[in-house]
Amino acid sequence: MSLVNLAHVCSHLQNASKARLGLTSIPVSKLHVNLMLGLQREGFLSSVTLGGTTPPKPFLLQPTTSPEELETMADTLADEPWHAYPTLPESQDGRKAPPSPLGEERVFDVHVPLNPARRRLWLGLKYWNNEPVLRKMKLISKPTRRIWLTSEELGKITRTRQAGFVKGLTTPGECMFVTTDRGILEARECVERRLGGMALCRIA
Repeated sequence: MSLVNLAHVCSHLQNASKARLGLTSIPVSKLHVNLMLGLQREGFLSSVTLGGTTPPKPFLLQPTTSPEELETMADTLADEPWHAYPTLPESQDGRKAPPSPLGEERVFDVHVPLNPARRRLWLGLKYWNNEPVLRKMKLISKPTRRIWLTSEELGKITRTRQAGFVKGLTTPGECMFVTTDRGILEARECVERRLGGMALCRIA
């Protein structure tokens, strides 16, 4: 786990948000992928797409199904739940099966370079009222000093109290990510699961 590269990613995302960029890319690694997916779950990023040196196509960054279609699919499955199971493309007598009421499955081809060094992780940044959602992203553990926290200390931090060298989460919407043996989780989720780990970064 390279915290040096993570420090570059934190400063890059912070500068990209200040520059009002809609799309940016970072190098691919397991740490970066898991952390960016955590940021997307918490609502700081709009999309996380694996690609090459060129940006992905716009339709890959948008949801493939509209909310109206999702609501129609939910109503159909509530009335006829057997449609959730896949059907054979052809019936036994050779005739084609009728179209599914849930619609056709959409499959998109994404070009990912075979060379891992040419792969990039493309991130969609979010804004609200002309202000970036991700304003600050700061590294907590440093390459020369890694900070490990227990679940009790994380509980103090989530309740706006300081624990050791780490200050509490006082800003509304502020999050802190911790790497644990269950993966990279947000601090409040670690408190719920009673897990401790190494503090990675805090985002506000």
